[in-house]
Amino acid sequence: MISLDGATFGLVGAIGAYPRRLLARAVEAAGGRLQRGLTRQTTHVVFGRSLLARLGDEALNARIDQAHGKGRTLVSENHFLCALGLRPAAEAAPGAAGLVRGGVIIQSGLGSRAFDNLVLFDAFEHFCEPFQLRDVILARKYAGLIGSGASWAAIARSVHRSGPAVSLTAQSLQFGDDRRLYARHGERVSELSGQLLLGLDAGEEEPDELFLAAQSAEEEGQFAEAAAYYARCLVHDPTDATAAFNRGNALREAGRPTEAEVEYLRALRHDPAFVEAWFNLAALARAGGRVDAAQRYLEEAVARDPHYGDAVFNLATLAFDAGDLAGAARWWTRYLEIDSESEWARQAARGLAYVSRQSAAR
Repeated sequence: MISLDGATFGLVGAIGAYPRRLLARAVEAAGGRLQRGLTRQTTHVVFGRSLLARLGDEALNARIDQAHGKGRTLVSENHFLCALGLRPAAEAAPGAAGLVRGGVIIQSGLGSRAFDNLVLFDAFEHFCEPFQLRDVILARKYAGLIGSGASWAAIARSVHRSGPAVSLTAQSLQFGDDRRLYARHGERVSELSGQLLLGLDAGEEEPDELFLAAQSAEEEGQFAEAAAYYARCLVHDPTDATAAFNRGNALREAGRPTEAEVEYLRALRHDPAFVEAWFNLAALARAGGRVDAAQRYLEEAVARDPHYGDAVFNLATLAFDAGDLAGAARWWTRYLEIDSESEWARQAARGLAYVSRQSAAR
């Protein structure tokens, strides 16, 4: 089970049964933080199952790929709610030893990526090790369905039309031409039993759905539309630093830097540790010729996150442009302590060599 204390959870997609504010209070009471989307501070990414209804297969895979890395842990909706004590975890069968992830994959023949994504969207009885026999049975069924042309996302969508995933262990499943799962009973094929669990109530706007629409508009290059969606998110929660930051990004891309600066400042008012906002504020200041302000913003970002390489590198660039070779060398040296392999690292090394030559020529 995940630990909440000291963790920062990024929520991707809505969790239909609970409003975000209630979840945020529960996380804060346990010593953690909940935010929308991903930042450098994000340690855990929670995927709400509403994404299955809102995104196609390609977009879902892209969101998952984006969330991976930087030491983040990806968490399913059920796993998150169980950690908060808002739902009971599935119990192991008496006397069962349980299985590790690799054991389920080997016994079922299900691909590792499909397995991980189906776990992430609660298509098994258990959301983490140790897995049980019923998880293996489901994994074998899913492997067969993928072999017949189903995608992992199509399986996950259909699973949540049927109620608890474990209810499918006793059913024979078939993938239809309409990309949905059906239960086979001899020669007859029927809909999976149960009510569709992923539908959202019509009427009042859901902030998480607005946030998702804003992200989709950004990805499509519709920056003014994205900014409008984020503004509607902020009507629901004016303290949402992530929505303010993202709106700032959209406004900047739409060619509205003054409004973008206001949004970055709003994000920092509610979350002073939001280092990406300090960084982007510095970029706007530098583009506007306010070099001293850009330097202050970058120094603030580095003070709050000493390993923020981009901010360190830009401080070196500002110092170099201002003719402060000693300052540039200091920041380049610090950058190489963070990153010694990338093209930026090679540029930093070249910068240090240049400063060394200039010093030797004096």
